[in-house]
Amino acid sequence: MNIAMTIAPPTDDDTRWQIMRSRDRRYDGLFVMGVLTTGIYCRPSCPARPAKRENVRFFATSAQAEAAGLRACKRCCPNDVSREEKAVQEAVATIKRAEYPIKLSDLAAITGYTPSHFQRIFTRAIGLSPAAYARALRQSRVGDALTTAERVSDAVYDAGFNAPSRFYDATKGRMGMTPSAWKNGGQGVLIRWAVVPTALGEMLVAATEKGVCRLSFYEGVADLTARFPNAEMREGGEEFSALMAEVISVIENPSNSNLIPLDVQGTSFQEAVWQELRRIPVGETRSYAQIAAAVGKPGAMRATGSANGANPVAVLVPCHRVIRSDGALGGYAYGLDIKRKLLKAEGVATEV
Repeated sequence: MNIAMTIAPPTDDDTRWQIMRSRDRRYDGLFVMGVLTTGIYCRPSCPARPAKRENVRFFATSAQAEAAGLRACKRCCPNDVSREEKAVQEAVATIKRAEYPIKLSDLAAITGYTPSHFQRIFTRAIGLSPAAYARALRQSRVGDALTTAERVSDAVYDAGFNAPSRFYDATKGRMGMTPSAWKNGGQGVLIRWAVVPTALGEMLVAATEKGVCRLSFYEGVADLTARFPNAEMREGGEEFSALMAEVISVIENPSNSNLIPLDVQGTSFQEAVWQELRRIPVGETRSYAQIAAAVGKPGAMRATGSANGANPVAVLVPCHRVIRSDGALGGYAYGLDIKRKLLKAEGVATEV
């Protein structure tokens, strides 16, 4: 897996406008918005009331905005962003070089901020705290190494963990399957499964002891085995029946989907997309461009579509809530009829 290190500047004005509308702090310092009617320019997260689109012009830097005759907004102070951005970049580089975890106080001292202030700056820019970012980076390196290393322990040490136990503690509750199981097609993992009829068609649900690892339509145990060839497959069971009932209830009441535990794996980019999908409220949709911008990759709409399609747990990770910018449904792994029915059940009007 490859973790995204920085947020790329958006390359088109439509994306910049959507970022301004959402007041996304992660893009502060990457561009500014000039309001021609007031003669001021602002950072993307400025809390002031949005101007009309026809009165807005975007600039890559504050210097360009000032060259066009605009002055800095006194409310959001866009010129203060550069120091924060440089501090975050310096911290990211330091974390990448480090062989061992770095204390927040040490990162703050390097960048010249107090620990609490720097924690806020870093989290706002990256979306993770410095400690969480460092853990995600090491976990990502393990994921890359597991595909080539002969032993799991080699991958763990190569990723910067000073003992396998440190890695297992750091990934507890996130990675679900152990690294060995991940590398070896579910080896040593028990997966319970069932296929049940629903209003949307036959639905396959499969789960490990940690959570649902597969939810799909018109698939069976053969498809599940192909994904996890070395796992032990066991149909049904009393505990699984209770989980199954919860999953089925989500079809009828999607607002409860985030209450069901998941056990899924993907690249860092895929997991970022899936997490963003789970933030879309019931009854709303997002475009592929909006999701790409939200995960810090505004130019990666095609990759976002691929991550959307690779979602292993339909409905629980609501990839059906992503549509095209023109309002068309776009694609769906299980057919547009199911996508249309899911959206209709959530109160979203779609084209015929």
